[in-house]
Amino acid sequence: DGMNVLFIIVDDLRPVLGCYGDKLVKSPNIDQLASQSMVFSNAYAQQAVCAPSRVSFLTGRRPDTTRLYDFYSYWRVHAGNYSTMPQYFKENGYVTLSVGKVFHPGVSSNYSDDYPYSWSIPPFHPSAEKHENDKTCRGKDGKLHANLVCPVNVTEMPEGTLPDIQSTEEAIYLLNVMKTTRQKFFLAVGYHKPHIPLRYPQEFLKLYPLENITLAPDPWVPKKLPSVAYNPWMDIRQRDDVEALNVSFPYGPLPDDFQRQIRQSYYAAVSYLDVQIGLLLSALDDAGLSNNTIVVFTADHGWSLGEHGEWAKYSNFDVATRVPLMFYVPGMTTCPVSQGARVFPYLDPFSHIGGSVPQGQSKKVVELVSLFPTLAELAGLQVPPACPEMSFGVVLCTEGRSIVHYFNISEGKVEEGKEGCDDTDRCFNEEPVAFSQYPRPADTPQWNSDKPKLKDIRIMGYSMRTIDYRYTVWVQFDPNNFSANFEDVHAGELYMMENDPNQDYNIYDNTSHGWFFKNLLG
Repeated sequence: DGMNVLFIIVDDLRPVLGCYGDKLVKSPNIDQLASQSMVFSNAYAQQAVCAPSRVSFLTGRRPDTTRLYDFYSYWRVHAGNYSTMPQYFKENGYVTLSVGKVFHPGVSSNYSDDYPYSWSIPPFHPSAEKHENDKTCRGKDGKLHANLVCPVNVTEMPEGTLPDIQSTEEAIYLLNVMKTTRQKFFLAVGYHKPHIPLRYPQEFLKLYPLENITLAPDPWVPKKLPSVAYNPWMDIRQRDDVEALNVSFPYGPLPDDFQRQIRQSYYAAVSYLDVQIGLLLSALDDAGLSNNTIVVFTADHGWSLGEHGEWAKYSNFDVATRVPLMFYVPGMTTCPVSQGARVFPYLDPFSHIGGSVPQGQSKKVVELVSLFPTLAELAGLQVPPACPEMSFGVVLCTEGRSIVHYFNISEGKVEEGKEGCDDTDRCFNEEPVAFSQYPRPADTPQWNSDKPKLKDIRIMGYSMRTIDYRYTVWVQFDPNNFSANFEDVHAGELYMMENDPNQDYNIYDNTSHGWFFKNLLG
């Protein structure tokens, strides 16, 4: 009678996790999930900003098809009446439930998180969410501020709690309801942290003494970075603590000691998140659901921590587009679990020592737009068909492709090499590719470069990421008819991963890139 699905989506989480090789972070619960999962080490979002990325992977369509590049339109009205992943599960007999930030709230999900199309009952939002941007951070002056770096005493917070704590409690409550009613469920849980402000229980700072925190390996703006590619991180400039630093726009670097504090707080927020994940998965065990529930863990995009002199998302760099992605599938990524055995005992990041290795790991380049067909296949539902070239009128189709054929773990821990294709697969003889894109209002950094409204978009940066390179062209874009003119290239980027893994040396201008360009237009 099919598997349940627990879909965990995290806001602004880049793969700073032990299971992704990060040596500093304490993430024992996510690492434990990875040790029972298929982990994708090269997964990419289709646009590095919340609403466009979420609408893209929840509908299985790319931003050029959802026509959402900002926060201000609802795809069903503005683009096409596309079915979503939760809607498809609901139509196939699942109870679909949303907790926390799954769809981006507001007009882009019709002020209802796409209820009732996507969800069986109205989505839950934590009541403490409305205080996220209040002045709740105690400064050195003893006063309260709306800071970026914001460790807090939870008992002093409005309502005595934080949004992610409330979301975990609600998700656990719903798991137990589902267990009692024995209904098949698709439960999506969206966590806010490590999205800014970096507001988390202050005890997590203890895990990261400041003297252990380094700067980014490449904290300068690369010499050959086209100005159109740079994001000026306006959202963090507007926080009280950053504003007080009077940093020049757009390139002025943040002081080193403050860079370290941001990085320290980002890590602390990740460990706070890890505790929430640990409590949630441990409750899945308690409810006896670990042996018949698929668990997916991912993020809407990454977040730059000072690399290239940048902060936040809003770019085509890997630090902004790359996300963690793992799938726990009982009986497939693990041996079947005997009833009552614990798969996910809670691990305390303050005392747990030692890492764990992913159960299986794929280096294949994959995209979040492939989540919908992949989850459908894993749950035994019919995989939605591939979209035709123009799909605005097609209700159910996907521009991603199921990545279940990469799950073949039996041949050793890390799979490499080519795999065969079956008929349903468009057979890619070349390496797989991830496409991302980012809009800009102008060729040089403006106050609205990070988040241009649709009417202000003039340039679109289209990126193609393979295992070997990232190739990006910034081309003229007309928001009135959503058309990109690839004859009018404003700037380009090309990074070869083997000798430039951090994407610091743009060789676009000293390379003949006709071959890359043809592949991008594909």
